[in-house]
Amino acid sequence: MGHVHIVRDLPSPPEGFARTVRVYTPHAYDALPGHRFPVLYMHDGQNVFAHPESALFDTWCANVALEHGVDAGHLEPWIIVAVDSGAGRVHDYSPWDEPRMRMQARGKAYGRFLVEHLKPLVDRTYRTRPGAEWTGAMGSSLGGLISLYLGCRYPDVFGRIGALSPTVTWGASQLFGAWGAHSRRWTRIYLDAGANEYTDASGVPVYYGESTRAFYEHLQRLGYADHELALVLDPHGEHHERDWQRRLPTAMHWLLG
Repeated sequence: MGHVHIVRDLPSPPEGFARTVRVYTPHAYDALPGHRFPVLYMHDGQNVFAHPESALFDTWCANVALEHGVDAGHLEPWIIVAVDSGAGRVHDYSPWDEPRMRMQARGKAYGRFLVEHLKPLVDRTYRTRPGAEWTGAMGSSLGGLISLYLGCRYPDVFGRIGALSPTVTWGASQLFGAWGAHSRRWTRIYLDAGANEYTDASGVPVYYGESTRAFYEHLQRLGYADHELALVLDPHGEHHERDWQRRLPTAMHWLLG
């Protein structure tokens, strides 16, 4: 296994507060000192790694999934940069206001933190491949929504987008209108959800299988081809880290391979 480096109290000027960021350097990072590595940015960083200082219960175990994929020959090694969420997660991962909850969005400021501050810092500090083809964003639920927003708003920065159980109807489904054309850039987008996955977020019902399929079909109509776009509907999938952990190897294989 590689190493998890935790950076606490990293200032986020666009948001006006500091964040905790966890950086996983794969085993190959030390073993191959002349090599440069692609980078995957993940949200809800406290839930991402199998590590003593991660969440107490289920996590995605992304470091384990990555190294298993490398060992099996499915993946090359990636650096994973996982940004912790906080008390304002719903606001921070929402690119647009959600009128049904009277919720004001701060997701655009979070996106600016990633693009204008965190990514340049990572590229200065680590041996990265900074191009969009070698930079990904991945998350689940609202973390999936903000990942798709990043792919739409910054296609020259994030070429690979992984959205597990994305809340695409959040904010009055504005993602559909915002993503109104093919970016005409190198793109790979992975979407998944439980076929019957459902939550009720403070009175806002979300049917993940139905809405994720609808967004997949929307991207198809915009001209995204099969080599750019994947959809997985899990017949047993629920809205839980255990399910995202279980589907992560498939997501990584298609998105990062």
